[in-house]
Amino acid sequence: MTRYEEMKNSFIKGWNTWNTRSMTSHVLMPEGFALNLCIKDYASAAYLREADVGNSGRNQAVVFPGAHSYDGSYTELKLSWNGTEVKIESASAGGELCLLVSKIKAPSIKPPALILEAGVLWGRSGKIIKENDGSLRAEFASRAVGVYTTGEAVFEPYAETACPYISVAFGDKTGFSTGKKLTVREIEKIIAENKKAHEAQKQKFGELSEAYDAMQTCLAWDTVYDPLKDRAVSTVSRRWNRNWGGYVMFCWDNYFAAMLAMLGSKEIAYSNLIEMTREKTESGFVPNFASAIDAKSRDRSQPPVGSLALREVYREYRESWLIETLFDDLFEWNTWYYENRRTPENHFAWGSNPSKPVSGHYSEINDIDNLQGAAYESGLDNSPMYDGVPFNKETHLMELADAGLAGLYVMDCGALSELAGVIGRDAEGEILRERAEICSEALKKLWHAEDGFFYNKRTDTGEWNKRVSPTNFYALFSDKVSKERANRIVKEHFFNENEFYGEYMMPSIARNDPAYAEQNYWRGCIWAPMNFLAYLALRNHKLTEACEVLAEKSKNLLLLDWNINGHVHENYHCDTGMGCDSKYSDKFYHWGALLSLIAMIDKGYVDAPEEPL
Repeated sequence: MTRYEEMKNSFIKGWNTWNTRSMTSHVLMPEGFALNLCIKDYASAAYLREADVGNSGRNQAVVFPGAHSYDGSYTELKLSWNGTEVKIESASAGGELCLLVSKIKAPSIKPPALILEAGVLWGRSGKIIKENDGSLRAEFASRAVGVYTTGEAVFEPYAETACPYISVAFGDKTGFSTGKKLTVREIEKIIAENKKAHEAQKQKFGELSEAYDAMQTCLAWDTVYDPLKDRAVSTVSRRWNRNWGGYVMFCWDNYFAAMLAMLGSKEIAYSNLIEMTREKTESGFVPNFASAIDAKSRDRSQPPVGSLALREVYREYRESWLIETLFDDLFEWNTWYYENRRTPENHFAWGSNPSKPVSGHYSEINDIDNLQGAAYESGLDNSPMYDGVPFNKETHLMELADAGLAGLYVMDCGALSELAGVIGRDAEGEILRERAEICSEALKKLWHAEDGFFYNKRTDTGEWNKRVSPTNFYALFSDKVSKERANRIVKEHFFNENEFYGEYMMPSIARNDPAYAEQNYWRGCIWAPMNFLAYLALRNHKLTEACEVLAEKSKNLLLLDWNINGHVHENYHCDTGMGCDSKYSDKFYHWGALLSLIAMIDKGYVDAPEEPL
């Protein structure tokens, strides 16, 4: 058994919110024994079986997620549905679980019934028995688990489940426990102790405690178990998983998740690094996406940030076996970019290659080997930078030399060459440094002397593309950019209120671009990964003032919606700063928490990423 397999098995153990289908489902691993908290409403005759953030409707609750320890030892959330509002807390220890449901509001005529249904997930073996006293008993080869309640039993034969369940009257406080029957007071005591321990972890980050809390809360709730490949991964959000047949992983999203986890959970950080890299295609690149139905973007990759994530996670834990596990795959991916996305002039362009569908999913059939597919590879699906840019069917590339991609590739080469040095892969390290040198020299040709910025440039006509986004700052990942040019970029563009500077920043297209007013996805909204990568690029040249400004504004942006709604958004409206004002923005998408990580790096809670290993 490998070290990763040992670590994975030790982590995927005990009670946690492993079930992607519902945030009110708690699952005991490795048995797969699930306790799902449900509500039967009599006024509407509706039954709430699954709950997630941001949903609404007759059979969907609105969930306000609260604290969630990575190991599942403490969780809390508030739930609102059809006139019923509750707070749900959990505590786990020693293989046992406590749940406490506290009433906030209930219908005045006939309160709902609480239903705790029990089941065995993912086709695993087990038996559940309803005992004569109303309790449940689950039997597995490894152990038996008793389930008890403090609530007053009610006869509710119309619970919409085929599983054994406990049904109780809706009281002010209702407890459930495994192992032995506990009183409400005993359950409250266990929950209070676990909550206190969780709060202590948060307080380690001082003035950034709330920013850390938002980051951990979102990532912990979005970390679920994938039974198909027996792994725990931080999917971008539970809502996305529903539309992809069980789970979906996205390339740069999951590498960013590894970096978000590195301050609190080595296991989650390692898992996201390893499992995303293992999704590598037959062609040798890490795909844009990979899903439960084997729909995978075999035509395109995404921004190459895997080596960056590995380097920073290694910096935190200093375990060289992790590098040895991933190095060959990441080197092959780097080589694929060099051979498939480099132009004859040594520029880099986004692309999409022909590919054959495997599952027949629409994503494998549509937008392949065309401009939209290449835009998806950039990660900036509808960015105005690519409006009207031709796609070359022979090279399978946009006709656009991309300064941002060039900067990212230089960064990838640098990070991977450092990692090569740690494990004695000197030959590969030299190759990577040579590639970075070639790319950096070509990048110089994208410097526009009059405007003081690195622009994208058409490869078919030689025309400048002056539609700019935070990706243009990624050129600063190259050490070949002079101090004079770096200072001009900051003075003339970063602090330019007509482009990127403002109360809320950084917009995904310059404020003076015609598309900015749309505030539609990558057409003007603020995206945490853009801020994060731009911050690291600025930091690479020790542009301290700009870094401090971006770190502070990023933190404030995250906390604005977090403190009001408890959301960590996929993207944010650049005029109001609210994710809920953005046209298309998942309300609990983990990479939004990169806005917190920027501040933590800037305040020294993370080792300086520009320092060599």
